[in-house]
Amino acid sequence: MSEWKAICRVEDIPVLGARCVARQQGMDIAVFRTEQDEVFALLDRCPHKGGPLSQGIVFGNHVACPLHNWHIGLGTGVAAAPDEGSTPTFQVKLEGGVVHLHQKELDSHALDLKAPVAGPGCKHAVG
Repeated sequence: MSEWKAICRVEDIPVLGARCVARQQGMDIAVFRTEQDEVFALLDRCPHKGGPLSQGIVFGNHVACPLHNWHIGLGTGVAAAPDEGSTPTFQVKLEGGVVHLHQKELDSHALDLKAPVAGPGCKHAVG
């Protein structure tokens, strides 16, 4: 089995937007694309109230949670001050225009975190 799983082409992710990757276990992963075509992946869950980060607005290297406008660093998963908390990050590899996620992380990372009880979730899962 390959260490990396091809998810989609970079152009399949809207500029300043996200795509979701459904996993067999655990919560979905949001894969983001910046204006400079950098790609990042976070658990699709804001550390504040569990808002779907995939539905947030990307600006620079942050995403604004659609529920309460918390700003989460795309590279670190850390909330910008004065807010506190973090969401798990996932390794991303961009090769030949194809976005890859690390297979071991897909299978095992952040499986213990629970999805919010109410609220919108990913609409368009890939992977």
